Amino acid sequence: MGKDLLIGSHVAMNGPEYYLGSVKEAISYQANALMFYTGAPQNSFRKPLAELRIPEGRALLKESNIDENNIFVHAPYIINAANAGKPELLKLSINTIVGELQRTAGFGVKTLILHPGNHLDAEEDFALQTLAKSLDTIFETDGTQVKIALETMAGKGSEIGKTFESIRRIIDLCKYPERLGVCLDTCHLHDGGYDVDNIDALLQDFDHIIGLDRLLVIHLNDSKNPRGAHKDRHDNLGYGHIGFATLCKIANHPLLKKIPKILETPYFNEKAPYAIEIQMLRDEKFIDGWREKL
Repeated sequence: MGKDLLIGSHVAMNGPEYYLGSVKEAISYQANALMFYTGAPQNSFRKPLAELRIPEGRALLKESNIDENNIFVHAPYIINAANAGKPELLKLSINTIVGELQRTAGFGVKTLILHPGNHLDAEEDFALQTLAKSLDTIFETDGTQVKIALETMAGKGSEIGKTFESIRRIIDLCKYPERLGVCLDTCHLHDGGYDVDNIDALLQDFDHIIGLDRLLVIHLNDSKNPRGAHKDRHDNLGYGHIGFATLCKIANHPLLKKIPKILETPYFNEKAPYAIEIQMLRDEKFIDGWREKL
């Protein structure tokens, strides 16, 4: 099973090679999937697509037999399309997401991963309704067919989207449910209180509430915190409270064979861990002390 694994990581997109460099980085990890931001995640400033060497990146993907269905863009962190308390910020969030969908389409990528947002001082269900209305506006104006994968969150602060039921509520409230899917994050699920060790029961629960047909991507991360901590602090595979055995089981689960997995684990000693983490998941074997050998 491990040899057929659809696995990759977050990769950078920096000058001068931009998207071409992102693809090269993924290939250096022996990845067949990848995720990137179209600009800095902390702001909405974006370089024009024409400057990002997209045709060269796409050509290298094709040459390397990497399917563009296994590539994902992550929306910037600063937006909150669930916040109705500050109309100007809500408008900025909506416009930013529209722009990101259009940019995602410009890369030939079919899925944008989005954090649902924060309810702040509002009731949580009001925030879910606000997000659904924002998504309606976004889908009516973006002019693309790119899907949004709503990411499951850890419940830090006033985050919404920490339960399957809340994600289902957003989908049900949206006028364009065909444009919505889900990104499961193992660290977020664990920190949010779900038992990821019992992956069969978890997937059964997800299928009953949301539907496995809506699962588009998995963020595969260990967690620095115990279950239910609501902290959202990622750890390297095998060094956190989830553990390598569970994460490897999730990565290689038969029901998840066609779902790309993306690592967002932290650098260690300023070095990317992804090549060895991908190797261990493919081999289904943990290497003791691997991180200290980077």
